[in-house]
Amino acid sequence: MVARLNSACDRVAQTHTFGKGMGLAAPQIGIDRSAAIVRTPDGNAITLLNPTIVESGGDVDEQYEGCLSFFDVRGKVPRSTLIHVEHTTIDGLTKITVFERGVARLVAHEVDHLHGTLYIDQMRQGVEPIPVEQYRGTGSTWKY
Repeated sequence: MVARLNSACDRVAQTHTFGKGMGLAAPQIGIDRSAAIVRTPDGNAITLLNPTIVESGGDVDEQYEGCLSFFDVRGKVPRSTLIHVEHTTIDGLTKITVFERGVARLVAHEVDHLHGTLYIDQMRQGVEPIPVEQYRGTGSTWKY
C-alpha cells in the first residue's frame, strides 16, 4: 500500500511544477489515491499520505483561497489556524504532525480534496466566490 502511495506522490510531484498553486491532491489529476503534496511559502514540500485532520484549534481565520479546480475565482474560507494531521510518512510510519497558520490552511485545503470537499463547500453560507480579477483588486494576501 505504501509503495503505491509513494508512486502516486511521485507522479503528483512530476506532474505538478507548482508554477501555479501551492498544493495538489492526487484525485485532482486522476490518481485514485489518498496522497497530496503541499509546497510551503518558503519552498519546502510536504508529502501527505492518507491524511486526516484529527484535531483543530487556535483562532478561526477567514482568508481568500484559490484552487486549481476553480482557477478563475477566489473565495473567503474560514479555517482553524492550528490543525493536527494524522498521516503516513514516505517510510510507512503513522504519525501526527501539527501545522499552523498559513501552512495549516494549505494542508487543510488539500486534505479536504482527499475527502471530496472543495473550498467552496467550506465557505460561510451566503458568501459567494469572486472573480480572480476582482480578488487581485483587493490587494489581499494572507495575513500571517
